[in-house]
Amino acid sequence: MKILLMSIGTRGDIEPFLSIGEILRRKGHQVVFSFPEQFENIIPTNTRFHPLSSKVIELIESDEGKALMGKASFWKKIKSLLYLYREGQKINKELIVQQFEIVNEEKPDLIIHNVKCSYPTLWGLKHCKPTILLSPVPYFMHYVKGHAHIGFNKNLGVFLNKLTYRLSNYGLTKTIYDGQKWLPKKYGYPKSVIQEKLLSKKIIFSISPVLFPQPDYWPKNAQVLGFPERDKLMQWKPDKSLKDFLNRNEKIVFLTFGSMVNTNPEFTSRILYESLKKHNIPTIVNIASGGLVELAEFTADNNFHFVRAIPYEWIFKKVYAVIHHGGSGTTHTAIKYGCVSLIIPHIIDQFGWSYLIQKLGAGPKGISVNKLTVSNVDEPIRSLYYEEAYKKNAEKLSSSMQAENVESNILEFIENKTD
Repeated sequence: MKILLMSIGTRGDIEPFLSIGEILRRKGHQVVFSFPEQFENIIPTNTRFHPLSSKVIELIESDEGKALMGKASFWKKIKSLLYLYREGQKINKELIVQQFEIVNEEKPDLIIHNVKCSYPTLWGLKHCKPTILLSPVPYFMHYVKGHAHIGFNKNLGVFLNKLTYRLSNYGLTKTIYDGQKWLPKKYGYPKSVIQEKLLSKKIIFSISPVLFPQPDYWPKNAQVLGFPERDKLMQWKPDKSLKDFLNRNEKIVFLTFGSMVNTNPEFTSRILYESLKKHNIPTIVNIASGGLVELAEFTADNNFHFVRAIPYEWIFKKVYAVIHHGGSGTTHTAIKYGCVSLIIPHIIDQFGWSYLIQKLGAGPKGISVNKLTVSNVDEPIRSLYYEEAYKKNAEKLSSSMQAENVESNILEFIENKTD
């Protein structure tokens, strides 16, 4: 088949599509990617790529985006949320038109997309073609007993929990419905038809059932198929200073916020570094996108080593524990390699992953980046490093996750006749 993989969002939204694209290419399918243009440099060579507008990433990295994810007053967050909503509406118009043009040019047999891509659902309706949703997060689309939708991250009771899923699904439906006004007049589906399509189409949860077992009451079109991971090492090699740090320290913590940013990275960094120093914990810090920064007094400390980019599947094999933002990919990779986790969630699904890590006993209770203080982070960091039960649980989960047959599960689900 000719398969178009289309996603909008941050690196964590893109990686599952690249991984599944790699699986499909090995099987002989023709793969075409379409992501925000910032990700063009990670597209495999000799693969067709259609860039989408860069404005989504620019919005996330704006001052308003940083305020929403980091420390800010309640009113500042409300103001930022309203700004992001208004600007997001403008960007959605541009994006749905781009998606329409790309699909018309490629004429795929199948589209696999994330929920932020509105046009594929309409295309599937119009042309009676199969489309598959891909979600790297749990508690989404289909109700899970004892849990509200991932956007709420609380158990609100059966009635309210179910209501959160209905509200979210209605919001998705309305976004697609509203997007039709920017397309040719032949697109005019009512909300009821769009919602029925959304709930009945195939959806892959690219999540390990070790972390999130599939509810037995879910419909057959929704499947938890495991965490696909591609080889990102390529030609990367560690430098001498990193190798020296690894050689002289036996039990190391890796600290990263991935692509997450915040309004005051110096303040956040100092809180974490001071606690790590207090407990004499050797730490490799990935400053990556700027959510964490290098501070002079800690750069000179032999217990700290700072890097700007490093493949997680390389470093996670060499460290004891990870302090991270709680992205789906980072959470899975940490467990896959038996690392204990302390999650400092920034937004939405990251609070859900923090809850699951604590529930599974693979790490202490996480602390929101907005509530991080010198006093409240000290005990979680201490227990992360010294409570041996966390490590035993993480290694047990790792063994189960590595035994999963993810590739064949995903291929079978995609290649079978779809909606």
